[in-house]
Amino acid sequence: MHTLLWFLYFWLYLLVVLPLYWRVKGLAKRGDGRHDALTRRVVGRWARRMLWAAGAKVEADGLEHLPQGPAVYVGNHQGYFDIPTVLGYLGDDTKPMVAKKEIDKIPLIRAWMRQLHCVFLDRENPRSAVAALNEAAGWVGKGYSMVVFPEGTRSKTGEVAEFKAGAFKIAQKNRVPVVPFVIDGTAELMERNHYFIHGGEVKLRVLPPIDTSGYGKEDWRALPALCEARVRDGLAALRAER
Repeated sequence: MHTLLWFLYFWLYLLVVLPLYWRVKGLAKRGDGRHDALTRRVVGRWARRMLWAAGAKVEADGLEHLPQGPAVYVGNHQGYFDIPTVLGYLGDDTKPMVAKKEIDKIPLIRAWMRQLHCVFLDRENPRSAVAALNEAAGWVGKGYSMVVFPEGTRSKTGEVAEFKAGAFKIAQKNRVPVVPFVIDGTAELMERNHYFIHGGEVKLRVLPPIDTSGYGKEDWRALPALCEARVRDGLAALRAER
């Protein structure tokens, strides 16, 4: 019953804010500067309400590490609820992300995420994937931050998998900081409960940013493994505190 009610709430909420979507779209057409602020506010509130409706208790810390200006945020990927966790709790300014192409097929979600400047990536199509990463780099070049899950897919074991290098090219093209973050507990909300919605504790921790301004080729080559190690250590620390 909880799962059914959650999905009803999910769609009803999106329908209720539909007038705001048309307002946001109108602001975009006019080039009105209020577009981004309104989009972030609506999407961030939606994300927090979805976690609340699932019965999740979210604790976010390390927010003092959030840098001023654009950055690329990289973290582990445990479950579907990683997305609302990042949208709702990774700082006050809801950040766009690189998401898998399947999300681009969900009505209303697709519309809002595109207004947020999210980018959709097809992992099975190398040419499309390169184009998506270039698009993400373009948004960062315009002053937006971007969230990426460099593992490329959700971890079925809950452990951190290999970080792919593609995500870091977004930062390399723009010489912006890379900010690792750690998520734990999102898989317990659905995936590890046979895909039934179940309440639980979710923790999000932002780790110190990595300044890439003086990076050379070898530094960039080593960066994915460095971030992977930091996220893995951060996840172990989070779990030790439970």
